[in-house]
Amino acid sequence: MLAERVVVSTPLDPFLPLKALAPYSGLSVRTLRAHLEDPDHPLPCYRIGGKILVRRSEFDTWATRYRQVGNPDVDRIISNVLKDL
Repeated sequence: MLAERVVVSTPLDPFLPLKALAPYSGLSVRTLRAHLEDPDHPLPCYRIGGKILVRRSEFDTWATRYRQVGNPDVDRIISNVLKDL
């Protein structure tokens, strides 16, 4: 019996090598490698043999720590200027 089609009901969460993660993340492979060794907030990965893999969902969770809204320096400068008026 052959299946005519496969329906995936759960979102895919692939393990990505650094070369595949680079275009997804917008970061270079070199930058991703540096983040693997970051002592304060290392990028979670799996080392299997000589291969380094990163699960896409774990990268997304890791990257949210770097999320910023607006430019805090500009907001601070504007607040200080308006306060002095």
